[in-house]
Amino acid sequence: MSQAKTGILLANLGTPEAPTPAAVKRYLRQFLSDKRVVDTPRLLWWPLLRGVILPIRSPRVAKLYHSIWMEEGSPLMVYSRRQEKALAARLPHVPVALGMSYGSPSLESAVEELIAQGVEHIVVLSLYPQYSCSTVAAVWDELARILAKKRFIPGLSFIRDYADDESYITALANSARASFAQHGEPDLLLLSYHGIPERYAREGDNYPQRCRDTTRALVSALDIPPEKVMMTFQSRFGREPWLTPYTDETLKMLGEKGVKHIQVMSPGFAADCLETLEEIAVQNREFFLEAGGEKYEYIPALNDSPEHIEMMVNLTAKYL
Repeated sequence: MSQAKTGILLANLGTPEAPTPAAVKRYLRQFLSDKRVVDTPRLLWWPLLRGVILPIRSPRVAKLYHSIWMEEGSPLMVYSRRQEKALAARLPHVPVALGMSYGSPSLESAVEELIAQGVEHIVVLSLYPQYSCSTVAAVWDELARILAKKRFIPGLSFIRDYADDESYITALANSARASFAQHGEPDLLLLSYHGIPERYAREGDNYPQRCRDTTRALVSALDIPPEKVMMTFQSRFGREPWLTPYTDETLKMLGEKGVKHIQVMSPGFAADCLETLEEIAVQNREFFLEAGGEKYEYIPALNDSPEHIEMMVNLTAKYL
């Protein structure tokens, strides 16, 4: 029996195509319309989204995107394309395609690209290290929607997450060590994960536990006292309570308490993007320094580093 040709689909969230209000509005409309992201009843949500949130947020968010935009485009897209290219170079006989939950290239275009290359089995690697219903499950839903229209269904291997995968933790630890060597060991290493509404966790999303798993494994790998590491949650949106402690409020509190030197890492982001390059590296830095802190460094995401690509090779190896 011949072995089915296997391909890899790298999935991530997505990004606006340009740092303009119109492009950001298109992107946010798609992103915030997904019930996995915002589950408010549509009758209440649509008027609020279209009449208030999109018109107000789009120009403001476009300015933030403009501040981090790279020559080649949106940082998330630039790093994602580099990841796709580097993984394909490591696995020359395995087709690799990039698909985004929102915006382009879409997950649908990635599936079509792989099937066009004769792929009969797709290994889906969602680049969210810690599972959440608002990210990984959104990829699952979209794949189900895409395949529901097809006569030919490829086999699927779905990597749910990799929160405590050894090669992922090693790559994070080495990245932190490099930052310590460059800037000196900080008084505190802050691990800032993207937040979700508390309610999602109460309803069964084990995302907080997966963040704790990463934190615990990283503290162990770095061999530093647990009291020198703190875990917080960033990027809250809307009025309901999100996972705490909040990153911004924690940094203000730490500055006021006399903590002088902090380094911040966002282990939940596989590629640098608006939430890391602007929110963490710029905005939260200001909060800490204005509150009395003296030194603040953001440790970049793993992006297309060789160790990160090696991790992807290791994660997908058993399915190829």
